[in-house]
Amino acid sequence: MKAAVLNSLGAPLAIENAPEPALGTGEVIVDVVATRVLSYMNEVFSGERNYALDLPIIPGPGGIGRVRAIGPDATKLAIGDWVFCDPTVRSRDDIVAPDIALQGLTAAGPGGMLLQKHFRHGSFAEQMRVPTENVKRLGAITSDEATQWCALGTLLVPYGGFLAAKLQPGETVLVSGATGNFGSAAVSVALAMGAACVVAPGRNDRILADLVRRFGDRVKPVKLTGNESDDCESMKRAAPGPIDCVFDIMPPSVSTTVVRAAIMTVRAYGRVVLMGGVGMAGGAGLELPYPWIMRNCISIHGVWMYPPDAASRLIALVRAGLLRLDEYKTTAFDLDHANEAVDHAAANTGPFKLTVIRP
Repeated sequence: MKAAVLNSLGAPLAIENAPEPALGTGEVIVDVVATRVLSYMNEVFSGERNYALDLPIIPGPGGIGRVRAIGPDATKLAIGDWVFCDPTVRSRDDIVAPDIALQGLTAAGPGGMLLQKHFRHGSFAEQMRVPTENVKRLGAITSDEATQWCALGTLLVPYGGFLAAKLQPGETVLVSGATGNFGSAAVSVALAMGAACVVAPGRNDRILADLVRRFGDRVKPVKLTGNESDDCESMKRAAPGPIDCVFDIMPPSVSTTVVRAAIMTVRAYGRVVLMGGVGMAGGAGLELPYPWIMRNCISIHGVWMYPPDAASRLIALVRAGLLRLDEYKTTAFDLDHANEAVDHAAANTGPFKLTVIRP
């Protein structure tokens, strides 16, 4: 099969003929139709992000495709089914605290690296091997629609955060990082889950106005000034009432003061979800006042990705019309132009933009 292979960090992807994946028990082979390209994939390939990668690797976290072959333990899947391939691969021998690898992207700790040795190769290829439990049926779609369905990979990240925080319909949410790619996805997901109001802080007036245009007056924009105490009060005033949940998805480049200002807006007995990159590029970590956390009974959830059933539940939200994939403007490349796709994704980051490879 044809595949884009990363042979060494700092080198361009090589378009090669690679062995077709071999089917094992507990696995599914999928013909990849479309796969998203992360906006920071260039930083992964250069080594700047210091992701754990067992090279050489066929990169690509997840994708949309059709089932080519199934193992004997699959009872619902059928050859030809349209599916989403969930890249969050978990070890099967410790259900309480499984090791995790993001197929085609990175791994967490020594156990994750062991897992990556088998489920290493991702979706920048004509076929990929996926654990059976990571193959989620989409129902009937067309080949053209597969490009739009790649947005699931972005939307699932904030969805996992809100599931961890047990977000309830009618609650008020603040999205720290609302003007970014994952942050804008968080705004749409929170509203789809029934949030009465989403406070959306940011520095970009144009993007803030666009969020209101897309989603209406349930979105309350706040222009940040960089002054921690002033911004904290501005965000509180923008909400119609107490802020029940703060979701942070800020990238590593952002100052901890910006993140802290958002977190400190949450009400007593409120919840905070941390899914961003503070401290991942070095520098100061996030400092929060212990007495404030303790006396106000604040719950802080560190969340990496989402639970195993999240993808199927999110697909149901899309099918119900509560979450719209057509918000995303997509640009597609073929596999021969995978390097151009990586460059395009880096140059065209931001809300509701999606770069896709169609092998």
